[in-house]
Amino acid sequence: MTLIDSRPGIKAVYEQIVVESGAPIDTNAVVSRLGPPVEWELAHWMPEADVEHWADRYRELYPSLALELVETLPGALDAVEAARSRGRTIVVTAKHGPNAVLHLQRLGLEVDEVFGRAWREGKGEVLRAEGASVYVGDHAHDMEAARAAEAHGVGITTGPCGADELRTAGASTVLTTLEDLPALLSTM
Repeated sequence: MTLIDSRPGIKAVYEQIVVESGAPIDTNAVVSRLGPPVEWELAHWMPEADVEHWADRYRELYPSLALELVETLPGALDAVEAARSRGRTIVVTAKHGPNAVLHLQRLGLEVDEVFGRAWREGKGEVLRAEGASVYVGDHAHDMEAARAAEAHGVGITTGPCGADELRTAGASTVLTTLEDLPALLSTM
């Protein structure tokens, strides 16, 4: 949850997966630990042989069930504009790329490129390949990716990780809100 609060949308999709699959998914637990890919989450709730099928179904359901329930976090629009004023701005996410693009378009968040289905070292590889100098994220894995790419990691405590966890994972700076990001970027 770096730019958007996707919890209501994700919960709605998982609730439909429960209906269709019969899997005993605790949707409140799911939305309390966002960050990893859908396959990682589904592996907690169903046999491994079923995960790929239901991950594909999740991605299929997502646009119709989730998009309208998701809103930007406070300061997201200004944060993206501030980043764009500094140069090329990308989104690197574990989300399915086409669904991430739909969110950005719907919410008016203009970026140069979206890299989806990237997690852990995959995010670091994208950041390094793109020459990222700053990476903003809400998860410890985001800060590990920033560190691996030798980018300035800015942790935002709007997601599942607190300030200490973000710092331990390598955040150079920790903010409690995106509203503070434009001022930080102006000093870099």
